[in-house]
Amino acid sequence: MADLFDGYAATAARTGTAVAFDEMFTPDSDVRMPYRQIHAALAQMSQEELRGRTEALASSYLAQGVTFDFAGEERPFPLDAVPRVIERAEWSHLESGVAQRVRALEAFLTDVYGPQRCIADGVIPARLISSSSHYHRSAAGIESANGVRIQVSGIDLIRDEHGTWRVLEDNVRVPSGVSYVISNRRVMAQTLPELFVSMRVRPVGDYPTRLLDALRASAPAGVDDPTVVVLTPGVYNSAYFEHTLLARLMGVELVEGRDLYCSGGRVFMRTTAGPQRVDVIYRRVDDEFLDPLTFRADSMLGTPGLMLAARLGNVTITNAVGNGVADDKLVYTYLPDLVRYFLNEEPIIPNVDTWRLEEPDSLEEVLDRLHELVVKPVDGSGGKGLVVGPAASTDELDELRMRLQEDPRGWIAQPVVQLSTIPTLVEDGMRPRHADLRPFAVNDGREVWVLPGGLTRVALPEGQLVVNSSQGGGSKDTWVVGQLPMVADSHDVQGIVAEQATVTQAIPIILDATAHEVDHNPQDDPRRSQQEQQQQSMFSVTPSSNGALASSRGVNKC
Repeated sequence: MADLFDGYAATAARTGTAVAFDEMFTPDSDVRMPYRQIHAALAQMSQEELRGRTEALASSYLAQGVTFDFAGEERPFPLDAVPRVIERAEWSHLESGVAQRVRALEAFLTDVYGPQRCIADGVIPARLISSSSHYHRSAAGIESANGVRIQVSGIDLIRDEHGTWRVLEDNVRVPSGVSYVISNRRVMAQTLPELFVSMRVRPVGDYPTRLLDALRASAPAGVDDPTVVVLTPGVYNSAYFEHTLLARLMGVELVEGRDLYCSGGRVFMRTTAGPQRVDVIYRRVDDEFLDPLTFRADSMLGTPGLMLAARLGNVTITNAVGNGVADDKLVYTYLPDLVRYFLNEEPIIPNVDTWRLEEPDSLEEVLDRLHELVVKPVDGSGGKGLVVGPAASTDELDELRMRLQEDPRGWIAQPVVQLSTIPTLVEDGMRPRHADLRPFAVNDGREVWVLPGGLTRVALPEGQLVVNSSQGGGSKDTWVVGQLPMVADSHDVQGIVAEQATVTQAIPIILDATAHEVDHNPQDDPRRSQQEQQQQSMFSVTPSSNGALASSRGVNKC
């Protein structure tokens, strides 16, 4: 332990007078209860042994094609060998809070694309909705048979300096990253099988089944055995690994826009056996590229006529078109009020304190305190456009000040929150690094099921608060511990892997050498990556690779 954690306490993350909450150690350097077994196991390892395990994890990911692009270099998605641990009671609180959040977002979207009572009752301003770049009037009145708009969501959480969990942002358009949860769990179960048994870690392998059940439940009325497909922009998309993995684990076809066509208000898939009707489309294509007859006329990633088929009730598009208005960071500031309005409940997980810059007094205060705040664009993702005041130069702050004055609606401001830290192996040894958590929730219309754990993203550079992989971040397996005893014993490694995560196989990803501008980061701005994908579709032929399709039923790539 002296070797592995030597100097750890001395490097405690600090901003000004605030010290980050460390999830493994108390301020007195005592090990917190959830981490005691992990700490004991690490204490028996040398730094070289742990580093060897970490390098083995990286090699495994590289072989599977679990990579991302960082500064023009293709790298394995970084997975740290030290997991994040959450006790069962604490997870129950988070699970309830995430499920509540999703139910409120669901009610908000149903209302804002329907009767708009929350606007009429003064809960949220009409101008906020109409000015959101992701509010699409063309989606008004389109409902799935079971009324669900958010089949999949990713709610980003952080832990502040006091150890309090808070919601950082909502993702209900096309949330990515669950493939890394499944992949992380599989390799960690192979690396530390004895701890999975002794700590009774809750498995994550139910996700593909839960997702498929939710997709099937949203099928058009009268369809007893729906055909479900996963719609991908193609191999150049930053989340293509996830698209292929989920399609294969659910046992459904992975298709591109050109594999589908609309006729008579219905959607069909081209196959070698002839046309096959499609009932549910789990789309991983942004709204703007989904249907060139409704949105961008130059889109080659979608299929003409999808929106008409959805409006006629002949196909369900999941997640629903137009959900992006709920991801608007200005709408985020109204979520506590929306929870109270729609659910008649108090929010279980609070927001981060946020200034609405369209309010003159708030704008004036923020302009005076730019050097000490974090400022974000309301439609940004993946850390794009975010400015951390204490780390910004005078010129950067001056430029930002002008942009805020020109477009206050386009920005929010928040205090610099010291994200909690978790021991992470870096070049200098075991050091505290900031992390967030993205739990994934699946809504089938009967219940909101939250995947135990979720994706922990960790900022690897010292002092970095932006955890996205495009900013040099990595990930950790997230263990929810304290469930019922596992079936497998500690010596049955394959049994533990099978119980913990759905069995996955290597998926080769073949990328053209010119495609390295695409940022392989599942949380980055999807619009950017799909615009680049659009260009690739216009000027190049998509390369083929063995295993790229989800199944062998014969999609005709024509």
